[in-house]
Amino acid sequence: MFSRYKKPAKPQTKGGSPMAALDGAQIEEGIIAAPPTQAAAPKVKAPEPVKPKHPAAAGPSDKERKRKERLSEIKTELHKELLDNLNLSALDAATEKDLRAEITDISSEFLSTRDVVLTRDERLILNQELYDEVKGLGPLEPLLQDETVNDILVNGPQQVFIEREGKLELTDVTFKDERHLLRIIDKIVSAVGRRVDESNPHVDARLADGSRFNAMVPPIAVDGSLVSIRKFKKDKLGINELVNFGAFSEEMAAYLQAAVATRLNVIVSGGTGSGKTTTLNALSSFIDNSERILTIEDTAELQLQQTHVGRMESRPANVEGKGAVTQRDCLKNALRMRPDRIIVGETRGEEVIDMLQAMNTGHDGSMTTIHANSARDAVSRLENMVAMAGIEMPIKAIRSQIASAVNLIVQASRLQDGSRRMVSITEITGMEGEVISMQEVFRYERLGLAPDGTIIGRFNATGVRSHYAERFRQWGYDLPASIYEPWSD
Repeated sequence: MFSRYKKPAKPQTKGGSPMAALDGAQIEEGIIAAPPTQAAAPKVKAPEPVKPKHPAAAGPSDKERKRKERLSEIKTELHKELLDNLNLSALDAATEKDLRAEITDISSEFLSTRDVVLTRDERLILNQELYDEVKGLGPLEPLLQDETVNDILVNGPQQVFIEREGKLELTDVTFKDERHLLRIIDKIVSAVGRRVDESNPHVDARLADGSRFNAMVPPIAVDGSLVSIRKFKKDKLGINELVNFGAFSEEMAAYLQAAVATRLNVIVSGGTGSGKTTTLNALSSFIDNSERILTIEDTAELQLQQTHVGRMESRPANVEGKGAVTQRDCLKNALRMRPDRIIVGETRGEEVIDMLQAMNTGHDGSMTTIHANSARDAVSRLENMVAMAGIEMPIKAIRSQIASAVNLIVQASRLQDGSRRMVSITEITGMEGEVISMQEVFRYERLGLAPDGTIIGRFNATGVRSHYAERFRQWGYDLPASIYEPWSD
């Protein structure tokens, strides 16, 4: 264990350790045992103050809150004790068992020398929190381990929200103060070679498990540092799981399988948190294992299962403003690497022109996601991004480029009850004058609202036969005409 690596003991000053100066309120709360009484000189008894008939006694909630505050103070002091005693350079090579045993020993020694009395459960919780402070991300660690939590949102040291099943919840997780929160943020960003401070108050990073991390610190964040963590799903949801969850129907799944397998260019459109990346992951499962796939993302989240996959991730500029590698740089380089398909995690800027050109020049079957609220809105976003890239082109030429490059727009949405649905599948069929012509093949129809707030609806075909039905048939995916027939009430 680390006892052999402990730093040499420092001689204590006459006044004793500052950690021993814990106030008398801790004795009253039962955290610290009262010291033995000593004989004292007799004193004149002072007159007792008049007591009110109905003294205001602290409620159980107040006692619990005070006890929690005392435990938090003890944890802070114990953490300092660990930093003073542990050889931090040896932690990377340590096993979890040895580190936990060492933390337990130091914790027990600290508590006994300060006469701190804790229950067995409180000791276990304290030791786990100390381990999280040393090796993990402190108070955030239990939330990261909870698989039911999708997002973690920190609004300053005293407010931590989570998203579970599409709904936001306020947790009882807190940080001791702003310095504690900043220390956890710095621990995350320094692990990936970045920094955040007053001169660079915002940062994007990726946690060790692939979760997406974003933080903004004062003075930009007015009421304390803001942190958002989009957790990385360890278990990839496939098409069958999404159908079982009600994200889309079996008929839509059969259609999408034919569309991806026959190398149609697909855009997954939707708002923040609507499930675009999850949908893109699921669609990628239909790609043949013999194809060479290159993925380009700001933060690597895609989990492709094919054998021949090359993953690229963009990089922001360093402190001097140099060394940035954008998605457009990655995309330009990817075109020289003989890809069969290119998958861009999210198109949001000037890389859109290179993405459209790739879709038009032999890289059929490419896919990407875009922020938009409808299929028509997605096309408008593409037009705007081409304009923002500084390309001087007539609007008709831009629309012609989009119409020939994009075949299918899949619209994902998060409804107000927290559920995620594929609300529309729309095909782009060409140009009519200066307008891009589109036809919706499947849609989600909302029928009502249940008493518990759950949305009642169904997936339905529009009755329009796919524009690519002949292409499907030639590639061996002869879909029955019945899947395009709408349900009758």
